[in-house]
Amino acid sequence: QVQLVESGGGLVQPGGSLRLSCAASGSIFSGGAVGWYRQAPGKQRELVATITSGGTTTYADSLKGRFIISGDNAKNTVYLQMNSLNPEDTAVYYCHGLVWYGSGWHAIGSWGQGTQVTVSS
Repeated sequence: QVQLVESGGGLVQPGGSLRLSCAASGSIFSGGAVGWYRQAPGKQRELVATITSGGTTTYADSLKGRFIISGDNAKNTVYLQMNSLNPEDTAVYYCHGLVWYGSGWHAIGSWGQGTQVTVSS
């Protein structure tokens, strides 16, 4: 089973940027796609963005224009560029491999530890 490890989180001031990385122990697109998720304190985990092996991307409507997901097949890594960050973006960010069944992409299996992003002055 391919393991994914998140990194790149930290403390950033409002208006700043961060780039998160999701590195895989094998083929990062083994399931067909990868998703970035986030979970803020006291809230449910939510989907932030997805990218398929063919490069097709989707975003949560509220994040379009600020977040950019990209992938590097040679490095088995998926990135999440986050711009114009605000305190509401504070959360633990997770990546997860996705598989297609039914009518959409689904995260199957356990989750990693994630990477903490804190937006504060």
